[in-house]
Amino acid sequence: MLQGTYVHNSSTKCLVAVGSNLESRALGVKETVGFALELLAAAENVSIVRRSRFFRTPAFPADSGPDFVNAVVEVETTLPPEALLALLHRIEAEIGRERRERWAARVIDLDLLSHGDLILPDATVLDQWMRMPVEDQRRRVPDRLILPHPRLQDRAFVLVPLMDFAAEWRHPATGLKVSEMLAALPVGEVSEIVALTGSD
Repeated sequence: MLQGTYVHNSSTKCLVAVGSNLESRALGVKETVGFALELLAAAENVSIVRRSRFFRTPAFPADSGPDFVNAVVEVETTLPPEALLALLHRIEAEIGRERRERWAARVIDLDLLSHGDLILPDATVLDQWMRMPVEDQRRRVPDRLILPHPRLQDRAFVLVPLMDFAAEWRHPATGLKVSEMLAALPVGEVSEIVALTGSD
């Protein structure tokens, strides 16, 4: 477990969540997610090594907009965490994301879930954000990068896609596997998430 330090002389495996529930320009929601992944794969110093299927998931919070299309990818990169996050934000901007309201419907969302086993800025701050009530999460925005993503263990729309290729991945702070985190969520919440087929 690393806390607040990063050596950038070798590549690191990172997890990135991708989602959309609004069409972008001439692209549908599913095509928008695919386009975001194409831009990420084409970026310098980044390569996608594994990816999940696409899944249709209810909007979060409930009734906040149309259903999402979600996926998770594993990338290898030599970029430090802040630079990788900046790249994700540039891709969002290129596709047309405008950050107005927290957790609102959005044309694209790229979330950095993890960067190796790094914990940022430290275990105490991460734990505070992981334990924060949902209503406080809605109102507050972190003033720094927090890794791993403080809500990944609570989100079926992240964990279900992760099960496609990383069921044994362990949370750097809790040590829980993806399969264990998913098993702790309400069954009804998990069952709402459906893998898309080529015709969807």
